[in-house]
Amino acid sequence: MNSRYPEFVVGGSNLQIGQQIGHAFRDSIRRFTELGRMRIHETLPVTDSQIDEICQRSLAYVEKYSPEYLEELRGMSEGSGRTLIDLMLLQIRNQFHGSMNSELAADSGCTSLSISHSRSATETPIVAQNWDNDGALDEFTVVVTRRPVNRPATLCITQTGLIAYIGINEFGIGACLNSLPAPSRVLGVPHYFTLRRLLESHSVTEAVAAVETAERAIPANIMLSTPEGPRNLEVTVDTIRVLHDEGCGLLTHTNHCIHPDLVAINQLYPELIQSGPRKCRIDHLLTGKPRISINDLKSAFADHNDFPQSICRHRNIHPPHGCWETVFSVIMLPEERRLLATRGNPCDSQWEEYILQPDP
Repeated sequence: MNSRYPEFVVGGSNLQIGQQIGHAFRDSIRRFTELGRMRIHETLPVTDSQIDEICQRSLAYVEKYSPEYLEELRGMSEGSGRTLIDLMLLQIRNQFHGSMNSELAADSGCTSLSISHSRSATETPIVAQNWDNDGALDEFTVVVTRRPVNRPATLCITQTGLIAYIGINEFGIGACLNSLPAPSRVLGVPHYFTLRRLLESHSVTEAVAAVETAERAIPANIMLSTPEGPRNLEVTVDTIRVLHDEGCGLLTHTNHCIHPDLVAINQLYPELIQSGPRKCRIDHLLTGKPRISINDLKSAFADHNDFPQSICRHRNIHPPHGCWETVFSVIMLPEERRLLATRGNPCDSQWEEYILQPDP
């Protein structure tokens, strides 16, 4: 397997960006939509017509929130030859699980962190995570630079057909995404759209507003690097709480609520692949270091303490989440407009560098 993910640079209007992505990843988008539908059928008693109805009804939420992103989705539909319903399915597939089955209320169990410039050995802010998910998603993972008209350029490590995912923008904003088990609903703005608007923001205030103005369907945890320092957003369908680094220059998060206003939610959900122990472990590995280096992060993300439910996640027999593994590990330096990523577990995969590319 090639250690680098496919890379693509696009620019223009939202419609043109969507058309270019759809055309470039036509076969991949088709296979991804087939897998997304299959995974829903494997875990939930829903019909194809029910799936399509929810996708159709979700379009109205996106159009109200951001008609330009819906236009980009239409472009992807045109370029890929898939229906708009197929493309929407990719954006909302996790909403089916969260709203219909509390045991599947989260789509992945990740470990993320943000480091200030004063705590970073590189003297530049860092935001990073292990992305633990269905290993089948490796096939669809790509690195995309988008350069939309009159909006910030972004670099994302994502899956084909998604409107956005984990990434950075040209103004020093970087974002990672963790699952956060909490109440959810089947209809609302998919979090990929709120993440896209967040990645086109210039400040913490704009980033929070990008999420706050959406009628959200599912909860999420968003780890941020910003020009104002590290921030972490614990996002439920009803509220957002912002965690600060409190001057220590380091924020860490796994898959449970930390903010005092939200910790009671944790009692309603089983711990997601040892979220508490993983949070303690990443803190143990990093908090004692006056300056945290890239190599420190690579080592921490490859840690196997409490294996197989460790920071570096491998397939195992744990029900129902034993199929999850660390699909990739990513370390992003937004001010340097670059990210480092592994294709596979960081314990045995090569780190590759990707750069926010100039105009195509």
